[in-house]
Amino acid sequence: MASEPSRRPIRARSAGWIQSLARGLGAAGLTPNAISTLGIVFAAGGAAAFYFAGAQDGAWLWWLGALGIQLRLMCNLLDGLVAVEGGQGSPTGPLFNEVPDRVEDALLLLAAGYGAGAPAWGVAATLFALFAPYLRATGVALGQDEDFVGPMAKQHRMFTLTLAAILAGFELEFAVVEVALIVITVGTALTCLIRLQRIARGLRRGAGA
Repeated sequence: MASEPSRRPIRARSAGWIQSLARGLGAAGLTPNAISTLGIVFAAGGAAAFYFAGAQDGAWLWWLGALGIQLRLMCNLLDGLVAVEGGQGSPTGPLFNEVPDRVEDALLLLAAGYGAGAPAWGVAATLFALFAPYLRATGVALGQDEDFVGPMAKQHRMFTLTLAAILAGFELEFAVVEVALIVITVGTALTCLIRLQRIARGLRRGAGA
């Protein structure tokens, strides 16, 4: 897993029940990499629910998809806790910390787009969701600190999509999921622009410009 300075700041990480759950998973022999991989499974289940929610007009499937998002995020939180606090980090940890996140984002955003009848917005949201962490990694490669700045970082994207899926389950008349994907796309594009500007500013500062 990533070292402590490179971890995304998450308030829930310090919650007692989260810490206890992480200790329990570690004691049960579940490795951080296995937890990271399990996140893909939950994301795939949520994505399938989103896709078939549109095809079958099943309100409950939107709620199932929202649950898949939250379980995916739980895995994203627990893998780091088991690795860092539990002392079970491995050389491949940083790889498993990043790659599943990108797969999960793509699965959920693309499926939500198809389920909502707005595949173009699902694709657009996915492209920017992949570009934002790419810029973060680029900044690190150029010698700068990890930058998780928003306004539409991963946790914000998933909160927006979860809320939209819950509302969609009530069979509202307006296209709530499509609107959410538009918000995610625009917000993540703005996030990319801000991160790019911050990288450029840091490079100029480092060069004394």
